[in-house]
Amino acid sequence: MMRSMFAAVSGLRNHQVKMDVIGNNIANVNTVGYKTSRVSFQDMLSQTIRGATAPQGSLGGSNPQQVGLGMLVKTIDTILTQGSLEATGKLTDLAIQGNGFFVVNDGTANRYTRAGIFDINLQKNLVDPSTGYKVQGWQADDTGVLDITLPPTEISIPIGELMVAEDTNNVLLAGNLDASPTGPASVSVQVYDSLGVAHTLVTTFTQTAANTWQWSWDVDGGAWSGVGVSNVTFNPDGTFLGPVGGDTLTFNPAGANPVNITIDFANLTQFDDTDSNIIVRSQDGFAMGVLETFTIGSDGIITGVFSNGMNRTLARLALAMFGNSAGLMRSGGTMFQQSTNSGEVRLVAPGESGVGSVIPGSLEMANVDLAQEFTNMITTQRGFQANSRIITTSDEMLMELVNLKR
Repeated sequence: MMRSMFAAVSGLRNHQVKMDVIGNNIANVNTVGYKTSRVSFQDMLSQTIRGATAPQGSLGGSNPQQVGLGMLVKTIDTILTQGSLEATGKLTDLAIQGNGFFVVNDGTANRYTRAGIFDINLQKNLVDPSTGYKVQGWQADDTGVLDITLPPTEISIPIGELMVAEDTNNVLLAGNLDASPTGPASVSVQVYDSLGVAHTLVTTFTQTAANTWQWSWDVDGGAWSGVGVSNVTFNPDGTFLGPVGGDTLTFNPAGANPVNITIDFANLTQFDDTDSNIIVRSQDGFAMGVLETFTIGSDGIITGVFSNGMNRTLARLALAMFGNSAGLMRSGGTMFQQSTNSGEVRLVAPGESGVGSVIPGSLEMANVDLAQEFTNMITTQRGFQANSRIITTSDEMLMELVNLKR
C-alpha cells in the first residue's frame, strides 16, 4: 500500500479533530465565561530512505532522504484572553477584570470558573444556581473583621438577619467656637441606649474666661442633665488644649443599662468668627437593624446594608491563581479543575498578588472570535478536502498498478 494513502488518512482524521474544536468554539460563542480552544498540528515520524553523508575528499556531502508518514495533533490549547464584559444590573452577577478564577466547591473538591452567574440559595449561601456549588471566600466575624490568612469557606449573605442594638460610648465633636462669643453655643446628636432606644443629647458651651469654656449637657429636653467634669480649654493660638482624652457623661434610661458617653473635643478650635459652628463628626451607637441588601466591591468585599443605616463587612471573595492556567482541565459547566501541569492553586483576595478585580453586576462573555473561527473553518475544510483527494489519487494509482496484468 502507498504511504501517501496512510498520510492522507491521518490528515483526514486530525482535520476532523480540528473541525470538532472549531464547532465547539462556535457553539459556545454566547456561553458566559467560555474560553476558546485552538488546535495546532505537527508532522508524524518520517521514514528514512537514505541517511546523510559527510563531505569526503573532493566530494560534498549528501542530505538525508526522508518520506513523511503523515501528521498529528500537536496541541489543543485553551486561550485565556479576557472576554468582553456585559452589564446585567444583578447584584450577584460577577465578572473578573484581569487574571484569576472564581472558586466554587462541589462538596468534595474545588472547581474554578470565569462564569460569575451566582445567586443566593435557601440557606443564604452564595452559589452557582445551575449546580448548587458554593462560592468560596472568607467570612467575616460578627464585628465585620476578616482574616484572609485562613482557608476560604462558603460565603453566607444572611438577608433578614438582625443586627442587635449598640449603646453609644463615644461622640466626636468638631468645628470652631467663636473667640468673641455673644452667647452659648450648642449642638445636638441622637444617641442610643443598650435597648436601641434613641435619645437626643444636647451639648452646650459657655465661655467663662479667656480660652476657657464650660460645657454642659442635657438628654431628652432635660430628663437628665449635668456639667462636664473638666472645662474645654484652648491655647492662645486657638488650638485645642484639653481635656485630652475627652470628658464623660452618664444617664440612666428606664429598663436599659446606664449610658456612659465620652465626648471627644480634640477636633475643636477657637478662632474669631461671626458665630460658633460645632458639628458632630460621629457617634458609635445604633438601633436594632435588619440586613436588607448588600454591595460587592471591586476588591471582592461584600458589605451588608442594614435598615438602621449601618454597614458591616460580611465576607470577601477568593480568586484562584495557577502557575500555568493553560494547564487546567475542563470539567464541564464552564468550569476547570486542577491538573498535574497547572501547578498548585493560590487562593488570594481580588486586586492582590497579581489577580484581577471583581466587577459586580456584570458577566464576562466568551472570548470566541467568530471571524477567526470561520476562517479556521474554511482552511480546515480545504485541508480535509485536499487529503481526501490524496486518497482518491492514490487509489487511482493502485488501480493502474493492478491493471498492468491485463
